Amino acid sequence: MRTIRQAGSRELEIRRSRFVCTLARAAGEDEAARFLDRHRRAHRDATHNCTAYVVGEHGEITRSSDDGEPAGTAGIPMLEVLLRRGLTGTVAVVTRYFGGVKLGAGGLVRAYGQAVADTIDAVGVVELCPVVTVTVGVEHALAGRFLGDLHARGARPGDVRYGRGVEADVAVPVADLDGFEAWAAQVTAGRASLRRGAPGFVEVPVTP
Repeated sequence: MRTIRQAGSRELEIRRSRFVCTLARAAGEDEAARFLDRHRRAHRDATHNCTAYVVGEHGEITRSSDDGEPAGTAGIPMLEVLLRRGLTGTVAVVTRYFGGVKLGAGGLVRAYGQAVADTIDAVGVVELCPVVTVTVGVEHALAGRFLGDLHARGARPGDVRYGRGVEADVAVPVADLDGFEAWAAQVTAGRASLRRGAPGFVEVPVTP
């Protein structure tokens, strides 16, 4: 799955109506709801604050609202853009300031969808790659070489701790767990201790 790289806003003007799309990250429905509530209160002078969000580890929770626009012309087109981009953990609100010219149902669908798509392009997207943090412990005598081997492998330890021994936390892709542990055992001649931690994600920028 993917999510936006950062929060951000972008404005689109169509026939004197202003469509201001704001995107933010949200870990779950409660966070999305709080963000939308704050946004509506901050922009209560707008004609409409239409919304859509996708949350959940696999994007399984989706919601949208037309906020007074004709049914199906705002929230659903916004949500469809989020889904087509494969995003999760993302909430979108498009604030419309009516310019006096009606756009018709087709025009509204295009405007709301374009507002979200343009803003996604502006803020960027990252791939959420599932990883498990593996804590590798070695003796001080092995630490320098092992850390060098880690870097040569393309792994960057997130934290290195020095005490009676040396421990390094390494985010390992789930698909490479067994291979990494076998490699660590090999390069240390079986003298490394390995401990798996909690699963998580690392963010990899997606090139447009």
